[in-house]
Amino acid sequence: MKRTELHETNSSLSDCRSQNSRAFEDCPGAPTLDRREGRQTKRKFEISRYSGPEMSGKLENAVDPAPAVIERVTLVVDGTHFVVDPAVFTAHPDTMLGRMFGPGRQHNFTRPNVKGEYEIAEGIGASIFRVVLDFYRTGILRCPDGVSVAELRDACDYLCINFDYSTVKCRDLSALLHELSNDGARRQFEGFLEELVVPAMVASAQEGERECHIVVLTDDDTVDWDQEHPPPMGEEYSQIIYSTKLYRFFKYIENRDVAKALLKERGLKNIRIGIEGYPTCKEKVKRRPGGRSEVIYNYVQRPFIQLSWEKEEGKSRHVDFQCVRSKSVPNLAAMAEGASRGGAAPAPQVDELDRLNGPAPRLPPTSQPPSDS
Repeated sequence: MKRTELHETNSSLSDCRSQNSRAFEDCPGAPTLDRREGRQTKRKFEISRYSGPEMSGKLENAVDPAPAVIERVTLVVDGTHFVVDPAVFTAHPDTMLGRMFGPGRQHNFTRPNVKGEYEIAEGIGASIFRVVLDFYRTGILRCPDGVSVAELRDACDYLCINFDYSTVKCRDLSALLHELSNDGARRQFEGFLEELVVPAMVASAQEGERECHIVVLTDDDTVDWDQEHPPPMGEEYSQIIYSTKLYRFFKYIENRDVAKALLKERGLKNIRIGIEGYPTCKEKVKRRPGGRSEVIYNYVQRPFIQLSWEKEEGKSRHVDFQCVRSKSVPNLAAMAEGASRGGAAPAPQVDELDRLNGPAPRLPPTSQPPSDS
């Protein structure tokens, strides 16, 4: 190539560079570049600006990122093995499994066995645990036919899973509503206990009693007893609660079972909850021979609560007389006189209770005929 042609080519290249530079600077939104940043920054902007379909696509020397390794754990429940990704548990951190396999698993009390498997959920069946796993994947507890709703409820309580209508779906609506009613009855009786029942028990305790018999009447019931002829009552110190809501609560035997379980959890003993007849007002007066009058009362069926808080349970129903055998001699003079005469000293007197409470007399061994062998 001649020198003149080479000079023209260099001039054209310089003009091209200057045009590209002006185009870059005139581009709206282009950053103001400092000369110290060098030409490399301009080159990057030019490539990104003029990259078209012909520059898109996968580069030949590009390296794909390595796929993430999914961790798997093996859970053993009721002899059945379940291979699960622990990430499904950590998505529900408020549950027991979410805490067990959360970020602090290395500090958790759960440890794998020698095979690297986790033996968990003791007392929960495999069919119930399958339903629990579906909850972690879908957020719904779908109880199939043949699976007890009560057992599913116990598993949810053990695993700290919310059990309500928004999370449980099953065909047996009666069983589902029964469990939901138990929850509502427990919350309702907790309010009745603090507001109505505990004050009645405190009143009995302040009188020195160790037990309490509470009768629940409606708000419309009236008690009008004849002071001269009160009705024969088995409980002398019974308390009365006027509450139509509590009366209707105890109408169902399931609610009474829930209340009894809650009272037992609070440390009370000898709990009895039922319905009995209670005299409210006198109905008529009968004259007996001899001028004695008898009052007939009107009885209504009302709920009652009987409970106690005594520590020595079962020992307050009778008086325990402990008989101590006396070592003293009741008649020393007679005993000395008999000894001086050479006779045998009289035996000390023994109380009849001592004889009953003392050890059984030892009988002499009876002679047995020799055996033929």
